[in-house]
Order: sequence, then C-alpha cells, then structure tokens
Amino acid sequence: MRAFATFLLLLGGLPWLSGCIRKMPERPEGIDYRQEMRQFVIRIGDYARGLRPDFLLVPQNGAELLAAEGGDSSSPAETYLEAINGQAQESLFFGYSADDRPTPAEATQELLSYLQLGQRYGLTILVTDYCSTPEKVDSSYVWNRRLGFVSFAADHRELDDIPAYPHPLPGENARDIRRLGQVSNFLYLINPDNRFSSAEEFVSAVAATNYDLVILDLFFDGQPLSAEQIARLRRKANGGRRLLLGYMSIGQAEDYRYYWKSEWNHKQPDWLDREDPNWPGNYFVKYWEPEWQAIIYGDSTSYTARLIFAGLDGAYLDIIDAFEFFEQTGPAATP
Repeated sequence: MRAFATFLLLLGGLPWLSGCIRKMPERPEGIDYRQEMRQFVIRIGDYARGLRPDFLLVPQNGAELLAAEGGDSSSPAETYLEAINGQAQESLFFGYSADDRPTPAEATQELLSYLQLGQRYGLTILVTDYCSTPEKVDSSYVWNRRLGFVSFAADHRELDDIPAYPHPLPGENARDIRRLGQVSNFLYLINPDNRFSSAEEFVSAVAATNYDLVILDLFFDGQPLSAEQIARLRRKANGGRRLLLGYMSIGQAEDYRYYWKSEWNHKQPDWLDREDPNWPGNYFVKYWEPEWQAIIYGDSTSYTARLIFAGLDGAYLDIIDAFEFFEQTGPAATP
C-alpha cells in the first residue's frame, strides 16, 4: 500500500520528495499538473455526490494543492477546498525521514502553512505520524490536538495493525459519529492481510475498538468486504456509530486491483506511466487522461462507485502528490 511506498521514496532521496516542500517548478509539456489533480478530485466529488450527496473526500498529502497557483499558502484554491471535506497528512511531527524520528522543524512548518489554510476553510485535518516509542506517541497526540488536528500514531509503517498503545484512545467516546468534524480519533489500517489470516479476523478486531473513524481498504486479499462485514465495522465496541473511509489511489495504478488487465503487463495503455522503482507493481498514471479517470469514477464499475455501493462514507484519496513526480520528470514518451 501507498503510505509505505511514500516512506521508501523519501529514503531513496528522489528529488521530488526530498527535503522541504518545493515551490512549483517550470511545467514541462505545458501541463499544469497541480490544477489537473485538483480538477480530477473535483470531478470525483461531483460524480460521487450525484449518487450520495454526503459522500466524503479526504486527500492524503499534496497539501500544496490547497493554495492557489504559485504555492502561496495565504492564497486559497477555493473551488478545490469546497470539493473536499478534510486534508490528511503523513509524518507531520514524526516519520518524515525515518520511523520514530522527529520530522525536521522546517518541513513541519512548511506543511503547517498549508494545513492551517485548509483548517481555516473548515477542513478536518487528519495527521498520521509514524512513531512507536510511548513518549513520542504521546507527543504526537498532544501536539496535534493543540492545533485542532485529529491524529493517529502508527507503530507500523505498513499500516497493518491496531496499535496497543495508547489505551484508552485519546478522545474515546460512545457518540454516534455522522460528520467528519465530529471525529476525535481514527484508525488507519489498509494492509490487514499482512497480519490477519482472514477478513473475518480483521473485521472482528476492528469491531472490538472504539475509533470514531476507520480508514480501510474495501478489499481483503483481492475480495471486497461483504455488506454484513461493513455493517459490523461501522459499529464501535461501545455501540456508537463510526465513519468508514475507503482507500483509493488516484495517482498510481496497482497491478493487484480488480481493474488491472493482464495484457497491460506486456503492452501498457498510453495513460500508464513508469513503474514506481520503490514499489514494484505500482505505476504512476497520467491522471489527467480520461481513460484513467474512467476507472476511478463515472459508472457502476468505477472504483468510486464500488466504495459508495459498499456503503462506505467516503474515499481517502492517495498519491495526490503524483503532481510532484510529473513536475520533476514530465510524462514518459508514448511508445
């Protein structure tokens, strides 16, 4: 899954992710990669809310998109801000360069300038810090809470477990959660088949928790969770209702997904770009191309529709920051 890949990219020292967040460079090929990603997210929202008006959209990373052209965090990208309900950010305080290590202060400050812009526009800010030492876990929760952010301290970069610490959960409650702004805590668990032997074991483990929000993958070992399993996941152990967001990568295609065609292994479609060198089987996509967007939204077979028809409350959008890859390298030439 993609959160782990982002960490590998950072370790690999690739220029579009190293150091502090960069201001927008020259655009090769005349494509405005940032605006194309904004428009993609807006279209996903328009489609989803035509089916379910209260469907939630939460992009992960790529917080620079919250600001208008030029990267000035004081200038909001208002249409984009209106299309999303929250903004998620990895490694705000811990995990930027290595697990359980503090994020450099300059990187934190740069990210905060964008996240607080979104917060001023009513977005719920969800932060995932990668730390496991109890003192650092405590610091992550305290620092994020002071900023009005909702956070999760992930003790495994692979996002494949339910942390044993802290207990009880920060902000644990028995309320029925129906809006993102009501969330006091969340669980981010998108690789359950790493540690759980079956979907049933995974569902039972999550159902025994009291998180207000769970970010999950609709698919376990390639098979979608059932309606009965989704219904169980929606209930906290204390009886309260929680929100469920389905993970969806929109900046890369994954060769284990239902939409992947075997012939693409030999002849790639034009919209499929280079393989992620740090995550075999994951390919950057020319996300502005209609053929890829049709996989993500537009009809009952699309990924977004599957999340909606499964009864999830929203989509957690990953690889939003693919625009940085294309700004740095440009798209691959079509064979």
